[in-house]
Amino acid sequence: MRTLLTFFLTTLVLASAIGQKKLTMYKTFGSVVYQMDTLTLSSKQLMMVLKENPEAYNEFKFAKSKSTISSVMGFTGGLLIALPLVTAVAGGQPEWIYAGAGTALVLASIPFYFSYRGHALNALDIYNATLPSSKIKIKTTLYFTGTSATVAIRF
Repeated sequence: MRTLLTFFLTTLVLASAIGQKKLTMYKTFGSVVYQMDTLTLSSKQLMMVLKENPEAYNEFKFAKSKSTISSVMGFTGGLLIALPLVTAVAGGQPEWIYAGAGTALVLASIPFYFSYRGHALNALDIYNATLPSSKIKIKTTLYFTGTSATVAIRF
C-alpha cells in the first residue's frame, strides 16, 4: 500500500512539473533578455517557441520589425555623430550638420525602441495567457478516529 501511495504522489509531482513554461522578458542596459523559466533564449529561439500561437507570433514579428528600424536608425545616427567628432580630433574642419542629423536620427529611434518593447511584452502576454495552469491543487486532511488515522487527499 505504501509503494502504491508513493508511486501515485510521485506521478502527481512529475505531472505538475511537465508542461509548457512561462516566458518572461527582462530589460537590461541597451537590450532585453528573454527567459523560459531559467533558460535564456535568443530572439530566434523565442520566435520558434511562439510559432505555436499564431497571434503571439505575429505580434512578435511586428515587434521585431520595430526593433530593426530602431537599430538601423540608432546605428546610422551614431555614425553621423562620430564622423565630425573624429574629424575634429584629427585636426580637420568638422561638418557639424552631420552631428545634428545623427542626433535627430538617434532621438527618432527611441520611440521605435519603446514600441518594440511594448509589442514584445504583449506577444509574451498573449502566449502566457494560453498556457494551461500547471499547478495541481492538492489538499490533504488527516482524520483521527479512535485508535486509527486516515489521510484524505483531494484534488
